[in-house]
Amino acid sequence: MEENNKKPTPAQLWQDIKKHQRLFYKVLPATFIVAAILTLSIPNYYKCTVMLAPEIPGGNKGAGGLASLASNFGFNLNNANAGADAIMPNLYPDLMNSVAFRSSLFPIRVQKDGEATTMTYYDYLKDHQRAPWWSAVMSAPGKFVGWLTSLVSNQTSDLSHQPSVNPFRLTKEQMEVVDAMASKVVCDVDKKTMVITIDVTDQDPLIAATMADSVQVRLQDFITDYRTRKARIDLAYSQKLYQEAKQRYEKARLKSASYNDANMRVFLNQIRSEQVKLENEVALQYQAYSQVATQLQLAEAKVQEDTPAFTLLQPATVPIKKAGPARAKTCLILLFLAFLATTLWSIHREGHLLPFFNDDEDDEYIDNNDLLKAVLIKLSTTEKPEKPENPEKTSNS
Repeated sequence: MEENNKKPTPAQLWQDIKKHQRLFYKVLPATFIVAAILTLSIPNYYKCTVMLAPEIPGGNKGAGGLASLASNFGFNLNNANAGADAIMPNLYPDLMNSVAFRSSLFPIRVQKDGEATTMTYYDYLKDHQRAPWWSAVMSAPGKFVGWLTSLVSNQTSDLSHQPSVNPFRLTKEQMEVVDAMASKVVCDVDKKTMVITIDVTDQDPLIAATMADSVQVRLQDFITDYRTRKARIDLAYSQKLYQEAKQRYEKARLKSASYNDANMRVFLNQIRSEQVKLENEVALQYQAYSQVATQLQLAEAKVQEDTPAFTLLQPATVPIKKAGPARAKTCLILLFLAFLATTLWSIHREGHLLPFFNDDEDDEYIDNNDLLKAVLIKLSTTEKPEKPENPEKTSNS
C-alpha cells in the first residue's frame, strides 16, 4: 500500500506515456481530422470598422482635462453640459440595438463581391448566408415541420415579395433577421474620448463595407433629425407665417394699385381718404411681411446651428484579410487538449494518477492505521495464560 501511495517520478510517467504511445498515434491524427472538418465547415467572415468623433453639445473646453480624468473612474462630466440634448454618444449603442433602427436597415441594397446582381440586406441575411453543416442538420426538423404546415394551410409564399416592415409587430422571419444583426452590427463608444466605433461583420467583404458605411450614414441622419427636430418645427411654422404674410401683403398691394388706377382722375376727398387707408394697409402688411421674413432667416440659421458635426476618423473600406475563423489556432488547441486527456488516461491506467491527489497527512494517517492494525493482530495471535483449576474441586479430591 505504501508503494501505491507513493508519487511517481518523471521517469515513471514517461514510461507510462511510452507504454501507450500507440494510443497517441491513434488519438492525435483523429483529433486533427475532426478539427479540420469542423473548422473548414465554418465560413470565412470579414470585419469593417468605422470610427466617428461626434460633436458634444454644450461642451466646456476648459473642463476637458477634468472630464478626461473623471472618465477614468467611470464618471462622465459631459452629460452635465448636454443642455437640452438627451441622446449622448454613450447611448448610441442602445439606439443601434433597438428594433426600429435594425429594421430600418432592411431595404438597403447590397451587392456581393464579384457579382452584378443586387438585393436587399433583408433578403441577403435570410437567403444568402452560408452556415456549417451541423446548423443545417439541427434546423432540418423545424424546416420540415414548417413545410408540412404550409401544405396543410395551402399557402404559397412569394419569395420575390418582401412583407411590409412594422417595427411594432414583426413577423417571425423578420425577427430572426433582426436577431442575426445583433452579432453583425456592433456599436461601441469610448467613454474617455467619446469616439464611436461601428463594427460590421459579414461573410462578404463588399457587403461588410457597404453596411458599415450605410449604418454610419443612418446613425448620423438619426442624430441630426433628433437634434434639429425642434428647430425644424419652428422653421416650418415660420415658413407658414411667411407665406401667409406674403399673401396678405400681395393682396393689399394689388388692391391699393387697382383702386388708384380706377380713381386716377378723381380728386374727391373720400377717394383720397380711401387711397391713404389702402396705402397704410400695404405699409402695415409689408412691415409684418418683413418681420416674418427676418424670423424665417433666423429659423433657418437655427437649424444649421443645431445640426451636429461628425468627424470621420476612419471611413469604411473593403477588408482584404479575413477576420476569422482562426482555423490553425483552433486545431492546435484541440490537439493540445487531446494530448493532455490521453496523457492523463495513460497515467491513470498505470495507477500513477491517484497519488497526485493524496496529501502527505493522508499518507501518514494511513500508515498509522496500518501500524495499529498490525499491533492488534500480533497481540491477538499471542498465547493466552492458562486459568487455574477450581480449588473446591481439588480439596474434594
